[in-house]
Amino acid sequence: MASQFDISGKRIFVAGHKGLVGQALVRRLAEEPVEIVTAGRAEVDLRDQGATKAYLKRTAPDIVIVAAAKVGGILANATYPVEFLNDN
Repeated sequence: MASQFDISGKRIFVAGHKGLVGQALVRRLAEEPVEIVTAGRAEVDLRDQGATKAYLKRTAPDIVIVAAAKVGGILANATYPVEFLNDN
C-alpha cells in the first residue's frame, strides 16, 4: 500500500533549483524514482502569474516545490523592502 507521501513516479517541479535550498532538494530528489523538472528565469518568470500558469499547464507536474526567492542580504532588504516583498 502506498504511503500518502509516496512520490514514486511523480513529476516534480522545483522552482529555485539554482539556489541553496533548491540545489539540496534536487540532489535529494535525484535519489528517488521521480522525474525532476526545473526552469530558469528565461523559461518562466515566477513573478508573472500568467506565464507561471502557462508553464505549469504545459509541464503538468504532479508536485510543485517553491524554493525560489529574491535574496540580497540585510542591506538590500533594507534598501529595497517593497521590491523584496513583491518578488517573494
